[in-house]
Amino acid sequence: MMKPLMLKVFADELGAELDWRQRAIAVASHNGDAQHVEAAQSILKKEDWGLMQTPLDVPLVQFGRQVRRPRRWFHTCSGEHAALLRGCQLKGWEEVGYLLPQHPFFAAYLKEIRRFLGDDWRPLRVARDGCGLPTLSNTVAELAQLYAGLAQHKEEDWIWEAMQRHPDLVGGFNRLDSTVLKSGRGSVLAKEGADGLLGLAIDHPDYPKGLGIVVKIAHGWNSQATWYLARALLGVLGIELRNPYALHRQKAFLVPGIVPQQYLSTLEKIPTWDEWDPDTERYDFDWKQYL
Repeated sequence: MMKPLMLKVFADELGAELDWRQRAIAVASHNGDAQHVEAAQSILKKEDWGLMQTPLDVPLVQFGRQVRRPRRWFHTCSGEHAALLRGCQLKGWEEVGYLLPQHPFFAAYLKEIRRFLGDDWRPLRVARDGCGLPTLSNTVAELAQLYAGLAQHKEEDWIWEAMQRHPDLVGGFNRLDSTVLKSGRGSVLAKEGADGLLGLAIDHPDYPKGLGIVVKIAHGWNSQATWYLARALLGVLGIELRNPYALHRQKAFLVPGIVPQQYLSTLEKIPTWDEWDPDTERYDFDWKQYL
């Protein structure tokens, strides 16, 4: 979900080098279809493909998961990684180590985040994302503030327009963010994130400074539940989102007061997430020195 903000680090350099399809795949979490792989590969010279360090993966679409061997280019973040490497080349930064918080990219990315959250903002944690890049801990409110900034400053670079021009490169077939981009007709930037996140940056006359909305599904990724929520949130703003999922058996309702008032104080004391796996996600050095 942070890709549109990460790519702001290289907006000037890549804007002068990439075409609109390459720009769109740079901020994508794509399905790994042929069009996605082709667009991602086109960003780098073939001799530089070996520098890209996305994990091995297979396409997200079911047929692809059954018949394809794992490849780095099938990974949902391959376009972003290719663009980051190309950006490093254009800035004269070392390509090796671009995944680490001591790389110049991380400091520049942190500077972009502080544009919207304040110069003194510090993450409580930094850990490896599933694709290997450093991930900052953010509250849902902070994420919404960042997405409001994307709407407010949508004219400052190519990121908003690229996602509107090629929404099916951003996600793909039957993906919520691609559908929202098409339904919004240029007024909404939508981006899905891992573990049940959806970010919406909305250009709306009722919110002249930009509106940021973030949906977080507590139990993790669930496109059906997220689609219900997005349809309601966008609907009240006059943006009609088609719901492709049939409502049968249990129905989805958006109602206040899910947790009774007398239980709210107890709820605040219950930990809602576990610590990460120290063998796979924790850095073996003090990341705080790079903030």
